[in-house]
Amino acid sequence: MSRPPLSGLRIIELAGIGPGPFAGMMLADHGAEVIRIERIGSGKAGPEVAPDKDILLRSRKTIELDLKNPASQEVLLDLVRKADGLIEGFRPGVIERLGLGPDVLHAANPRLVIGRMTGWGQTGPMAHMAGHDLNYIAISGALHGVGRKGEKPVVPLNLFGDFGGGGMVLAFGMLAALHHAKATGEGQVVDAAMTDGSALLTAMIQTFRQIGIWQDDRGVNLLDGGAHFYDTYETKDGKFVSIGAIEPQFYARLLDLLGLTDDPAYARQMEAGDWDQMRDGLTRIFRTRTRDEWDELLMGSDACYAPVLSLTEAPDHPHNTVRGTFTTAGGIVQPGPAPRYSRSPTVPPEMFQNRLDTDDVLAEIGYDTDRIRRLRDEGAIS
Repeated sequence: MSRPPLSGLRIIELAGIGPGPFAGMMLADHGAEVIRIERIGSGKAGPEVAPDKDILLRSRKTIELDLKNPASQEVLLDLVRKADGLIEGFRPGVIERLGLGPDVLHAANPRLVIGRMTGWGQTGPMAHMAGHDLNYIAISGALHGVGRKGEKPVVPLNLFGDFGGGGMVLAFGMLAALHHAKATGEGQVVDAAMTDGSALLTAMIQTFRQIGIWQDDRGVNLLDGGAHFYDTYETKDGKFVSIGAIEPQFYARLLDLLGLTDDPAYARQMEAGDWDQMRDGLTRIFRTRTRDEWDELLMGSDACYAPVLSLTEAPDHPHNTVRGTFTTAGGIVQPGPAPRYSRSPTVPPEMFQNRLDTDDVLAEIGYDTDRIRRLRDEGAIS
């Protein structure tokens, strides 16, 4: 078997939360060596905390530095000289004030790719404001379309901003810039903003809106819960199922299995004015059986059906177990690396075990034991 696809890449990750660690996790999952720099005294690597349960921190090496200490800064620059990329998630200007801005980092390594993960971006009138996922997807338009007709927007977990429009976009941007650096020898800064990334996720919906097949309101459209054939329904046992029978042939199969083929009330699939009435009918029907009973009837058909599983249930679903969608590492059940490759393996997750890899990491870049001891005596490393 060949090596993981990102084998040979070394990424320095300045510790943060959410999307930055998610990007670092993705890169590590696919073979990059990711070295996470924690702040001395942060407690993130000590025995009194449980970072070994943080899935986002899996498969890393970790050291602690005091980036306000000039000796620690020199250690970081030595790591940068031997690295391909660096990830940081501070507010704009923070690493510049530390004396470790892009100009300094590129002076140490002109090929370095610097991934900067923020909510608002490095520029713009809101760049220095505090915020979280919900705020970023609010101004991108993504949040507006999530929710029921006539009701307020629904908070969609922190998936659109932090992870889909944040960490995953950063990981893609890092790889694009690393490809450029390999071809040209030129490093650069990747400005990954959750406002931009979550806006990007709305590309298809923006297309629908501009060609006149999408109303700029929530809960009244084809894919936002407005359509009775693209929605969730409660079952007899208080659980839920999902229906996504958009295409006519799939809708016909759904009606057939529900015994509604000859019911004229359901014949006008795309008549939006009738959607609420048809949804009321399906609501009554789905409450007549348990979720398991609906599985028996609909699973395996082309009715575009799936049970709505909880986070606890999902790892044990037969489809997920066959594909290995979830795995267990360090006693923690977690999503496995994705996507998969026909030739290259991904990296089996390894949970952080309350340890520091300082001596090993510094030895790899040429520090001898005396130099490491002096740095520790100076408080530059943990």
